Amino acid sequence: MRQVKIFDTTLRDGEQSPGCSMNLREKIEVARCLEKMKVDVIEAGFAISSPGDFESVNTIAKHVKECTVASLARASRKDIDTAWEAVKVAADPRIHLFIATSPLHMQYKLKMTEDEVLERAAAMVAYAKKYCSNIEFSAEDATRSDLQFLAKVVNAAVKNGATVVNIPDTVGYTTPEEMRATIEYLIAHVENSDRVEFSVHCHNDLGMAVANSLAGVMGGARQIECTVNGLGERAGNTALEEVVMAMRTRPDVFADVNTRIDSTQIYRASRTVYNIIGQTAPLNKPIVGRNAFAHESGIHQHGVLSNKKTYEILTPEAIGIHANNIVLGKHSGKHAFEDHLQKLGYNLSPEELLKCFDEFKALCDKKKSVSDADIEAIVNHNATADETATTEGYKLDWFAVHTSNFTTATSTVCLKKGEEKFEEVCLGDGPIDAAFQAIDKVVKPGPHTFDIYTINSISEGKDTLGDVKVRLTTGDKSYTGRGLSTDIIEASILAYIEAVNKMQAAKKREEA
Repeated sequence: MRQVKIFDTTLRDGEQSPGCSMNLREKIEVARCLEKMKVDVIEAGFAISSPGDFESVNTIAKHVKECTVASLARASRKDIDTAWEAVKVAADPRIHLFIATSPLHMQYKLKMTEDEVLERAAAMVAYAKKYCSNIEFSAEDATRSDLQFLAKVVNAAVKNGATVVNIPDTVGYTTPEEMRATIEYLIAHVENSDRVEFSVHCHNDLGMAVANSLAGVMGGARQIECTVNGLGERAGNTALEEVVMAMRTRPDVFADVNTRIDSTQIYRASRTVYNIIGQTAPLNKPIVGRNAFAHESGIHQHGVLSNKKTYEILTPEAIGIHANNIVLGKHSGKHAFEDHLQKLGYNLSPEELLKCFDEFKALCDKKKSVSDADIEAIVNHNATADETATTEGYKLDWFAVHTSNFTTATSTVCLKKGEEKFEEVCLGDGPIDAAFQAIDKVVKPGPHTFDIYTINSISEGKDTLGDVKVRLTTGDKSYTGRGLSTDIIEASILAYIEAVNKMQAAKKREEA
């Protein structure tokens, strides 16, 4: 049985999706989830694109020990030099360079002839090879390229040291039959094709990214490039959770291949990424959506009660969803809390454990019972919090609201920053709007747009934790805040404070 490697590009292609930017701490937390899931390659970013991206790639390369860490680079010496500087500290570094091969891209974007592209591809792969042995070459817009020319470029890349050859469906244009035929053609027409790994990188513009990726595997590809939740530019990329579970659920079709992915970590990774970008899974999202394992039809319910396999082809437990059992309460100690966290797959530092335990105890005073979902929400929120923004920014001291259906809402908010306290009162179109305006009067965050405001319940019952997410955008950067409380107004205030603190912290870093 041959292994299909999972190349995750959530931190590069996924983050390029509008509104999906992440700060360094958030990227590290995603990388930890990916490493725990046992992905084979983490594409940590595009090192030359900005100093921040370089820092992210370099930091992740230092932290990750069990996966290959890659940086993207254009087919230029400067890009390759920068990519190597960023990833050279990794346990297993990879340089991933690309150049377009379609007539459209060569004429209008690169303004290069076929011969020039062929020469550049060969020279830059050889140049990258002097840095490390693990070199991936991508032919951008490969699925709209002439097959004979594509084979020439791939041949040149392989001859000059490429160990992985990636065939991207850059604009989501191809079909499964075409993708399979393309991989089969290249394997047949590239010299020493048995010595390199062929890879597919599919976009979802026509809704076929997962199907095209699986077709590539059936054609001989041994690496799939994908993202958690299918994040990515435009309509997104191949969804990691979907291709992995498709291969695992249909061993009759994919009998000779498997992945090393620990599928029980899928749900946690999915939730972590959605929380970071301030979104939730669509209800009907395959594998991780809330309705993925729900059955409303009477016929379906009867079948599932008789035998789950009648209408469930995979189990919630397979991706890490467990029964929401009540496990801890107000009399539970820190040792019991830590022990249960380890059973859920979390290993926290002493500082992280103490902070989460304090929040857990505070929640116990507000709720009759605390569930696994509540505990995971607390841990995930703390894991992705911006330390600088949290320690140096504003904190909520207290708030008060007055509202009714016949008067204008009024909110008074008192914030702390160090030893100082700041109090403001504002009117608004409802208590939350009034509270946000009061916060703005204190913090003075500057011009920004309000992109997302969502409220979700963490568990069941009227005393459930309210999970509020907001996303603010200034210029080309977005900042996400998340608040957890049994009081949705408090949760909203906490989320907004977190977002504006991140915005202020980013401004200070830029000024510095």
